[in-house]
Amino acid sequence: MDETRARDVLAAAGLSRDATLLALGENAVFGVGDLAVKVGRSAELLERAERELAVAGWLERADVPAVRAAEPKARLVDGHPVTLWHRMPQALRPAEPRDLAPLLRQVHALPEAPFALPRRELLDGVERWLRLAGDSIDPADAAYLRERRDGFAAAAAALTPRLTPGPIHGDALPRNVHIGPDGPVLVDLETFSADLREHDLVVLALSRDRYGLDPAAYDAFTDAYGWDVRAWDGCAVLRGARETASCAWVAQHAPANPKALAEFRRRVNSLRSGDTEVRWYPF
Repeated sequence: MDETRARDVLAAAGLSRDATLLALGENAVFGVGDLAVKVGRSAELLERAERELAVAGWLERADVPAVRAAEPKARLVDGHPVTLWHRMPQALRPAEPRDLAPLLRQVHALPEAPFALPRRELLDGVERWLRLAGDSIDPADAAYLRERRDGFAAAAAALTPRLTPGPIHGDALPRNVHIGPDGPVLVDLETFSADLREHDLVVLALSRDRYGLDPAAYDAFTDAYGWDVRAWDGCAVLRGARETASCAWVAQHAPANPKALAEFRRRVNSLRSGDTEVRWYPF
């Protein structure tokens, strides 16, 4: 979905075609006055949009600082889910890992949600992403990632968690925190799941080891959260699953983007060699 199509959906929903585009990815996000409007890529994302609204309402009732919905139900407009949110004030500064920690503590203290949340299936997209990569990647690399996927899926299912399983954010990175005048606020609730709480903590551990996150910033996060997931013997399994998924995700962009192909090769070669310190670059 491109910007022009998203603006057509806005107009069909009775919202301003002159809205300000805030982000364009899996959703197009527009600023319309004091609202933020999310336009989903296709009708198949309607269920996810409705679940995100349910999560927002649940977090509001639990007093967890998070983005708030302006309408309780998603609209389906010309085959696209449309959701309305209260627009966040301008960020006072970029979020840091230490800002994320207290929000995760609050989420991880929540009981089971009053509605069904999916499991955090990190590896579900691997097959689709490899198919999209096609013959732009070495078939041996694709076979290697499929083998890793199967191995880590089995290993993850056998893990004994340190924390009590329950609701998680699912994409616990500083980019999903907004620093407003009242402090840090959790945003982008689409990946909320019910699974091992350790999933939310492995994300930043991997950022430290692979993506260049300053170790001091990581230490500030673990100090604020109160525990370092790297002390858990299951950390390597969840890390391996996430690395496998991240490698396959980049592969899908390889047919049209030489930089993606180079990054895919960097990642898969580091996995094959067992070198856990090769720097990966966000894509």
